[in-house]
Amino acid sequence: MQVSVVERSGNISDAVKTYARDKASKLVRFYDHMTAIEVIIGSQAQKFEVEMIARVDHRQTLVASELHDDVFASVDLVVDKLERQLTRHKEKLRNRKHPDSA
Repeated sequence: MQVSVVERSGNISDAVKTYARDKASKLVRFYDHMTAIEVIIGSQAQKFEVEMIARVDHRQTLVASELHDDVFASVDLVVDKLERQLTRHKEKLRNRKHPDSA
């Protein structure tokens, strides 16, 4: 799985890029059939916008974005949102393949 960090506007430090890359690479624990994660970091009007796009199997994409005053908090919130989406996606696949026999 490859993780790419792109800055949309403004100057984003290398520490923020490394932090976002590390957090995004840990998402494999929740769903291991991801092919790529793209992290887009931008700044607008004293706020930081972070968007993560996860490409999973069968050409599906999961997208989460967050706008916050602190860039590190924004990355954390986006990772939390994407974790929930990945676990929900995994549960849907698991329930479809093995339905309950009632």
